[in-house]
Amino acid sequence: MAEEGERTVRPKRIFLNHLDSYAERNIGQYLSTCVAGASLEEAEEGAEEEEEQSVQADVAGGSRAGLFQVVGSLSRLPEKKLHFPMESYMITSRDELLHHLLESDVIVYNITEDPGQIEEASWAVSALFTEIENFESQKLFILISSVMTWARSKPLDPDDPEIPFTEDDYRRRKCHLNFKDHLSVEKLVIKMGKSNKSKFSTYVIASGVPYGAEEGVLHTVFKEAWIGETPALPIYGDGQNVVPMIHIVDLASVVQNIVDQRPRTHYLVAVDDSLHTLEEIVKCISAHLGPGKAEKVSKEAAFLNKELTQLDIDHLLVNLRMEAVFLKENFNIHWVSQTGIVENIDSVIKEYKQSRGLLPIRICVLGPPAAGKTTVSKLLCKHYKLHHIHIKDVITEAIDKLERLVKSPPEEEEEGEDGPEAWQELLDSVKENMEQNGGRLDDSYVIRFMREKLKSMPCQNQGYVLDGYPKTYEQAKELFKSEEGEEEEESRSKAPHFDKTITPDFVISLDASDEFLKNRVINLPESTVAGTHYAQDRFLRALTTFRDLNTEDETVLNYFDEAEIHPLHIDVSKEDDPEYRAIIKQITKEVGEPRNYGLTPEELAELEKKQAEQSLAREAERMAELNRMEAEEEAEKIARWEEWNSRLEEVKRQEHEMLEAQSVPLRNYLMKNVMPTLIEGLNECCKVRPDDPVDYLAEYLFKQNPQIE
Repeated sequence: MAEEGERTVRPKRIFLNHLDSYAERNIGQYLSTCVAGASLEEAEEGAEEEEEQSVQADVAGGSRAGLFQVVGSLSRLPEKKLHFPMESYMITSRDELLHHLLESDVIVYNITEDPGQIEEASWAVSALFTEIENFESQKLFILISSVMTWARSKPLDPDDPEIPFTEDDYRRRKCHLNFKDHLSVEKLVIKMGKSNKSKFSTYVIASGVPYGAEEGVLHTVFKEAWIGETPALPIYGDGQNVVPMIHIVDLASVVQNIVDQRPRTHYLVAVDDSLHTLEEIVKCISAHLGPGKAEKVSKEAAFLNKELTQLDIDHLLVNLRMEAVFLKENFNIHWVSQTGIVENIDSVIKEYKQSRGLLPIRICVLGPPAAGKTTVSKLLCKHYKLHHIHIKDVITEAIDKLERLVKSPPEEEEEGEDGPEAWQELLDSVKENMEQNGGRLDDSYVIRFMREKLKSMPCQNQGYVLDGYPKTYEQAKELFKSEEGEEEEESRSKAPHFDKTITPDFVISLDASDEFLKNRVINLPESTVAGTHYAQDRFLRALTTFRDLNTEDETVLNYFDEAEIHPLHIDVSKEDDPEYRAIIKQITKEVGEPRNYGLTPEELAELEKKQAEQSLAREAERMAELNRMEAEEEAEKIARWEEWNSRLEEVKRQEHEMLEAQSVPLRNYLMKNVMPTLIEGLNECCKVRPDDPVDYLAEYLFKQNPQIE
């Protein structure tokens, strides 16, 4: 117990700059699971795994006793909170930064990713040096720099340029022209740690090109290989330059050992044991993740790649042989990739896919003819950026590939690959089989071609949507069966033992009644039906065959049920939507979010531009429609006004004519019976000139009133 108490080391508070950057995020994540002083002890055989499980159990249980306390700054506001640091800050001033540095026992500054951090690292080590008298305990300052400060160093022996550089040669180093500021900071950090080592020790790590997790500088190569849109990965230059590298977790382990051991050597080289050339690295990535081919292009072509920065290009084109002698002789590093990326490519790729969330989505869409399998499959492929696997396309592609291989065999044949004679023999047997079966191909050939397709790198990377195949239990069993070494295990298990790398994760069964399917086909245009399996006789025969195959106990859906891949049944007859919106929504809810790269900055800019153009076009259409409607309303208003005026004039005319017509009898009566007497009375009145003409005229008319029968 006494010995155990003596070995207990106070947990250290470690500050890292830009916790959200590639290197610091992975280094911080590693350190947050490390117990202070753990690297001082030589791990016994078999104890390493137990220790790791113990640490993970402590973290899971919420106990952080003895673990490094990781804090640090952020370069930007995070979209989601980092889970590993105790604290993270958005630094707004140098005073605030200094306050956080003084609170920490260890300060780790990485200057390999953001050139803007070079000046801040210089200020930080200088500011800490001026506060050295106020330190309550010893502080460590660790600068993570780059081997690029060695890039122009002359060989140790001109007659033998393959002799690697070590830490002992660091005073002879000559930096790359773009890394002069890095060299200046290295010298400053070493200088600041010499005056009072008991209170302030400084270390410089000349790191190789880091890889692992999200891949750092190599991410562009990994991404291009994973997407698989290019037939060959580019090798910039002759590819013979040696790129010193180190796995990011191994680099984090170097930092851990410095914190625990405080070595006397203050300048350390951190590289793995590999001496891989750029050509070897790119070819390895291409073979295990990409198209399988690589081609040499000019160095200038690297500048045409918009995703490569100047720093990335400098690191990829460096030619430097280095050996980390001090690390191997003095540090207790549990190497993740000591032999390099080429020897550990499988684990590196697995780590890359997991850290980037680039997991394949494998979907199988089944159902009766005319249920919409192909339409749904294509929509899913578009949504998830997957590969559409249709039996006819696979057979056609396989035959074309065989014909191409027979006609022009590849110059470099891969290990285990068949030769021209085998290809010709297979091609002949395929064509003969199709002739004998009326254009159809036996299951043995179909399954062989389908397995090759599902095993291809694009399907392994992104995933696929299997359209309407397999159709039977036996086809599914043969297509998805495991390799030969697992047959014994399969025989002991009742459930089918399948190859997890090609078997679907999701099975969609589109269901519909025969009546619905017949009506759907009947309503299709004649041009669509002609020459397809939707023709009446062929469709009915296909529908009958499908129902016959799915009435027995061993159906293809039973196979997936036995494999614990339970199909999602969707009744397509409930919503006869030609765009399948509800069905796609239901499937995507079951499958989840896409697991691949989103849009590139260029694609995003293009999409935003297109959306802006569409928005402007819609606004222009809206304004044009508004103006059109206003013009129509104005024209209609004028037309109505003119029509109202014309109708008013017509009414007036008709009223006038009516009055004229109604006044004729009265006028005739007056002219015949009244006017003659009235005129005579007026004449008499004029002659007599009475005092009261009106009374006289009235008396006259009364006396002379004609008697009407």
